[in-house]
Amino acid sequence: MDIRRITTSAPALAAADLFDDPPVSAALERFLASEGHHLLIAYVDDVPAGMVTGVEMTHPDKGTEMFLYELGVSPSFQGRSLGSALVTELAALARSRGCYDMWVVTEEDNAAAQATYRRAGGAGTGRQVVLEWDFT
Repeated sequence: MDIRRITTSAPALAAADLFDDPPVSAALERFLASEGHHLLIAYVDDVPAGMVTGVEMTHPDKGTEMFLYELGVSPSFQGRSLGSALVTELAALARSRGCYDMWVVTEEDNAAAQATYRRAGGAGTGRQVVLEWDFT
């Protein structure tokens, strides 16, 4: 497995099936051009097998943290620890960029995601409630 940090759109478009929906060119370009936005893709024998995105967020009294935005692994590559490797690599990138922590939100019934994040060193706090505003 080879994990690469992606900075141009072509590799992301070639790995479109790893995302929930195919990347939108304008949004992809904006994401990749934004400082503090990160896309990592894991390749197995040069085949895109998994991806993770992270976004750095800075607050005036807290510093910078990494939000693990999305993790996706191709069904044919699941169960091989690619997800954990991608999360671990994003955490290493976050540390190298001076982030004080990294966090993610997942559904409480998504046992596979929770197990992946725990294998990569994440720990549930049980202290959070997620509320959302849908603007669509």
